[in-house]
Amino acid sequence: MSDATLSPAAMVGTTPEQLTTADGKPLKQALMRAQSHARRRAFLLVAPLLAFILLTFVMPIGQMLHRSVHNEGFTWHEDVASGQRTPIMTNLSQWFDQNELGTEPDEAAFAALAADLIVLREVKAAGQAGTRINYERSGSRSMFTKAARRAQRLEAPYKEAIVDLDEDWLDPDLWRVMRDASSSYTANFYLAALDRTKDADGNVTQVNENRQVYVKLFQRTLFLSIVITFMTFILAYPIAHLLATLPLAKSNLLMILVLLPFWTSLLVRTTSWMVLLQSQGVVNDALVSTGILADDNRLEMMYNQAGTLIAMTHILLPFMVLPLYSVMRPINPSYVRAARSLGATSWTAFRRVYFPQTVPGIGAGALLVFILAVGYYITPALVGGADGQLISNLIAFHMQNSLNWSLAAALAALLLGGILLLYWLYDRLVGIDNLKLG
Repeated sequence: MSDATLSPAAMVGTTPEQLTTADGKPLKQALMRAQSHARRRAFLLVAPLLAFILLTFVMPIGQMLHRSVHNEGFTWHEDVASGQRTPIMTNLSQWFDQNELGTEPDEAAFAALAADLIVLREVKAAGQAGTRINYERSGSRSMFTKAARRAQRLEAPYKEAIVDLDEDWLDPDLWRVMRDASSSYTANFYLAALDRTKDADGNVTQVNENRQVYVKLFQRTLFLSIVITFMTFILAYPIAHLLATLPLAKSNLLMILVLLPFWTSLLVRTTSWMVLLQSQGVVNDALVSTGILADDNRLEMMYNQAGTLIAMTHILLPFMVLPLYSVMRPINPSYVRAARSLGATSWTAFRRVYFPQTVPGIGAGALLVFILAVGYYITPALVGGADGQLISNLIAFHMQNSLNWSLAAALAALLLGGILLLYWLYDRLVGIDNLKLG
């Protein structure tokens, strides 16, 4: 008998507050202890999953958001071998703290810079500090490395000595960037991700037109993702309807064809499309051999938006078919037959009876395909070319090539924010309760 089991004698002539368990303990305390034990057991059951989500999902996103506003390249240097951290550019940072934005650098400023250049040479961090400034002002890295090599020979007046090395040290924009970089935390990477920058006075302005790439890539990513979602819907709806209306044995056999792409590597599927779509590929050769196209008028379907749309539509099609099939299968066909028996045409019966019941599957498939399309990387990189690249490809470029991780994190954070905003709009307009994945 459990602690919460009542003895018959305990229930005779007692008030609810006086009820006890078989072992004489108050019933209220026994129930609270049993509930607490159940909660602890439930927590322990989900604790491994919670820890997995925190370690592999929440913490990486948190680190990404922190990286997007934090960069110590101009303030601290960490020795990889020993792990020792050394403050750098401390003298110049003090000068920035003592002087307001827009103050013209004087001899004291250049003296502080000269002292910091000596430190950069000693700890071999000139390239690191220059790279941090180079993120916002191109050409700065070589200035820092050149000045650090000659730092020991610099003599007063330091302003004249440093300007003799490179006249760009007088550029007000350079000093504005160094002032911003003197603080490890900055929002400038978000400005860069939105094709914005600050002038010498600290005002936010647009970058030159020939350098405005990020906003256009965000727009292209949004446009292509919407088109891909629509194309998968148009193709998946009749496929899902066929699978849902066929006998179960036949539909299961055809379902294998829908699931077959999951058994093939994404890279293999993408390279297969490269073979099919290139100028001398299977599709163009077939069109030329049948006389539809002239040999000198082949279709350009590779390294442009057309290649990205075709390949990604094929790859993401199963993600639209499966949610649609899950909502179409339980629909009773007698509903449509009843509508037609009452005088409705086939189109009216479909539009008024059948289609509304598939809306939860449409919403689930559209949301799933859109989110996957926004973050796709391999397929646009291989078949998209310059015109078919998405924002994810530029994020990968900054992570792997330019090593501007803070800008990559800012771009990823904006992409995440945009997806969350669209998710919120979907919930407000359609309702997340109407979402059905299976």
